[in-house]
Amino acid sequence: MNQKSEVCQQKLMISRDAMEVIQGKWRLPIVLALTFGNKRFGELQRDIGDISPKMLSQELKSLEMNKIITRTLYDSMPVTVEYSLTPLGHSMHKLLDEILDWGVHFRKEIMEK
Repeated sequence: MNQKSEVCQQKLMISRDAMEVIQGKWRLPIVLALTFGNKRFGELQRDIGDISPKMLSQELKSLEMNKIITRTLYDSMPVTVEYSLTPLGHSMHKLLDEILDWGVHFRKEIMEK
């Protein structure tokens, strides 16, 4: 295998790893919502809109497992749970900005045709 092929294979593997973490309809919107500050479950559901409680719960667990978000349990009455971005989650800001910029460009291209 030549050097270009090895580099290509390595980049493909890295991109698959990254996509595994952010894949799907809901993970990036959850991360984006948390860039505006810590949120409780209901706040996330209201911000995102059309996500079911079951799907939100599943996606939060996956993001927590991948160390993108953290779940903090407060010992209050009633018990309060808050979600926030980890340093790894915060490191996605540039990626989110790029996706949003591309999304604006994409929408303009599609709407003009």
